[in-house]
Amino acid sequence: MQKTFSFDQTLIVNRLGYGTMQLPGKDVWGPSADPDNAAAVIETAIDHGVNFIDTADAYGPLYANLYLREALKQRPNSQVMVATKVGFTRQGPNQWIPLGAPAYLRQQVELNLMTLGLDHIDLLQLHRIDPNYPLADQIGELAKMQQEGKIRHIGLSQVSVAQIQEAQKIAPIVSVQNRYNLVDRKDEAVLNYAEANHLAFIPWTPLDTGKLAQGEQLQAIAKRYEASPAQIALAWLLKRSDVILPIPGTSSTKHVVDNIAAQNIELSQADFKTLDQLGRHQQ
Repeated sequence: MQKTFSFDQTLIVNRLGYGTMQLPGKDVWGPSADPDNAAAVIETAIDHGVNFIDTADAYGPLYANLYLREALKQRPNSQVMVATKVGFTRQGPNQWIPLGAPAYLRQQVELNLMTLGLDHIDLLQLHRIDPNYPLADQIGELAKMQQEGKIRHIGLSQVSVAQIQEAQKIAPIVSVQNRYNLVDRKDEAVLNYAEANHLAFIPWTPLDTGKLAQGEQLQAIAKRYEASPAQIALAWLLKRSDVILPIPGTSSTKHVVDNIAAQNIELSQADFKTLDQLGRHQQ
């Protein structure tokens, strides 16, 4: 199993990363009840080898970025690749509405830079494609900021293969972030396309094991590896494809360490196939 993924010759990351979405308040709205802990969770992830961290201006909004900024300030010598996203507006708790107006996307990139304390963004992902604006205008604006040196790489989120191919005609695309896990494989075609074209595939909600967590077979496999069902779900993703970069999120320092330990689990081919079939049967 490949432990790292290369975005370019100098941006090489450990495949198991961390996502900041669970750090702000309830329903990803407002500040954390414990901001010091929020930063400490990220610091713990970095201390245990995580060097790929995914965030977004919409998380909080902006609070997750501020916690990440504080963590990076506390770990000044860490070589962390930061990925963030633009393209959602927030109207309240758990409310998300896409907006692809080029001026808005530019504003949000600038706000990401400001709140993260960075002079450029390693990976800027379009959080959602807004059907009310031409894709050429949305990706085109990000490409302009790439030429200005504010963005290093461009990625997409929750897209189809056709949308990736359309975006690739406008600018180089290096990643796609779609929902995918052991029990949700609706975007298998997107993963296969990413694998064939060396695009990073960043699955969100990677820890969902559904009813499998209560089932005997997953429990038996987890026991065999002295692991939790969540760790087995992450190990399955890491074995599924070398382009998969899981970014499990948590607001617990204990859980973040537990999640990172999943990268040391090497599933047997037999267990991998059993999990593969179990997950397909639950869909």
